[in-house]
Amino acid sequence: MTTAISPVLALIRVVPPPAVSAEANTWRGTAVVGITADEPVFVGHYPGFPIFPGMCVVECVHRAGLLTAPHDAGDLALAAMESVRFLSPVFPGDELRIELEWCRDGHDWRLTATASTDRGDAAVVRMRYRLDGAW
Repeated sequence: MTTAISPVLALIRVVPPPAVSAEANTWRGTAVVGITADEPVFVGHYPGFPIFPGMCVVECVHRAGLLTAPHDAGDLALAAMESVRFLSPVFPGDELRIELEWCRDGHDWRLTATASTDRGDAAVVRMRYRLDGAW
């Protein structure tokens, strides 16, 4: 797996423990991200009215997903962003709470996540992953 450089400096903190639901074949996890005013993306997005870019929210979901992936999933790589809906802005000082649910789908794994702040849901994201190198 190649290493990518993220535009987001914030640390992703997993809220333990991830939970396995055997009957539903799902794996759930929660992560939180503190969005601070010193994120470099705020310099140009937007001067005088800083908003955390939507793709940075997606980046946080992706990173949180990799941290909460099922232990038996192996080395996963992002295969597709199936759906992204941005519902409200994220501002400096917000804590982004990400609720994640993994589900096995054949050879792939599907991740559904909701990212929210104290004001409510900010984004709903669906991604598909597969074993790195299994293309």
